[in-house]
Amino acid sequence: MAPQLIFDLSRFDLNKIIHDVEQIESVNPQRGHMRQLDGIIHMDFDDATILGFKNVRKDEFWVSGHIPGRPLYPGVMMIEAAAQISAFLMKMHSPHLGFLGFLGCDDVKFRGQVIPGDRLYLLGKELKRNRRRFICNTQGVVNGNLVFEATVQGMPI
Repeated sequence: MAPQLIFDLSRFDLNKIIHDVEQIESVNPQRGHMRQLDGIIHMDFDDATILGFKNVRKDEFWVSGHIPGRPLYPGVMMIEAAAQISAFLMKMHSPHLGFLGFLGCDDVKFRGQVIPGDRLYLLGKELKRNRRRFICNTQGVVNGNLVFEATVQGMPI
């Protein structure tokens, strides 16, 4: 059976940005090549969900070397994007947490490719949050297709 998306993307206006890069950078510390979020479309504290995106560009640092002639957005960068969207949700819900560090990920599956020119939608749902740790289910979607999923863990440092 095919995995289900965390939520139905058709519920949202995918062009309506509620948090832009400037707002993302006011919450998350990643900058330059390491910022993997370009916008937040939806965030709901009641059901602990978030939807954002990354526009995968042709001028990114990995393009020339991560499969020359056929650039593929690296899986490790997908995990970084998942960690960043999870951290954004946690910090917006609990701004007192301070810097959030990445602890690890579980149940990672890569199901499709992401190439320059794609918009990678990042879906997240908080599973657990307390003062010492948070856990989020995350997924990446391109052109309606699930391309990765992972459970991300982090903690305040």
